[in-house]
Amino acid sequence: MPSPSPSTDPTTDATTAPTTAGTAQPPVLGPLTAQARRLADLGVLPGDVLSPAALLEAAAALEATAPAGSLLVVHPRVLPPSRLAPHLRRTVTVRGRPVEREGFVVVDMPDADDFAPVPGLDVPGADVYAVAAPDRGDEMANWSPEEAQPAIAAVGRSPLTLSEGVQWVLQAPDALARNRCFMTIGSRLRRPDGSYDARTPAVWISNGTGRDGSERRGAPKVGWCWWRNRHTWLGFASTTGRLGG
Repeated sequence: MPSPSPSTDPTTDATTAPTTAGTAQPPVLGPLTAQARRLADLGVLPGDVLSPAALLEAAAALEATAPAGSLLVVHPRVLPPSRLAPHLRRTVTVRGRPVEREGFVVVDMPDADDFAPVPGLDVPGADVYAVAAPDRGDEMANWSPEEAQPAIAAVGRSPLTLSEGVQWVLQAPDALARNRCFMTIGSRLRRPDGSYDARTPAVWISNGTGRDGSERRGAPKVGWCWWRNRHTWLGFASTTGRLGG
């Protein structure tokens, strides 16, 4: 596929120059039980629905069969993306000193939690499940979601949902790198007439421009891009499959 010109979509960050970052991949995820402990330590679990003990038990059961490097995911009906986004972290250098930036959802996506798995996606119904071999899809940078969707299916993979993408970055902050971020086209928003909203969710790094505010420069950002637009700095996250009840 030819490489189109960089996007000029005004809803995205100003810097959309061609990718210049290296090809280093995100670090391999640790055991599912360790991921469960991290979630429990954050204090985000609704105890009346899923207690830390229940999460750890579910993670241990999945760990027995899930491939190494799998991602532990709590279903979005239990932990919606908007609740987890503020717990994302990324360290940047400001005036020679390290500063930790908190994640956020863009102001024009107040309905982030309404983006649901697209039909046919094999998302388990269990409160806790595992995502095998998450990949950022760097090789599809500068493709549109419309172009990437069939390409992902053609190689037997499944696109990550927004919830899965957020939880990946929560467990592995280095899953995001400058000019190496990703879209989560496994989630779309249905309009009342049954058609899809053209906004497509993504997780990337804020440039601190526009409504984000300069204090958020370098922060993990949950936002959206248009279904037919291309971005040189966004790949398409996917998995080989999901495990769980």
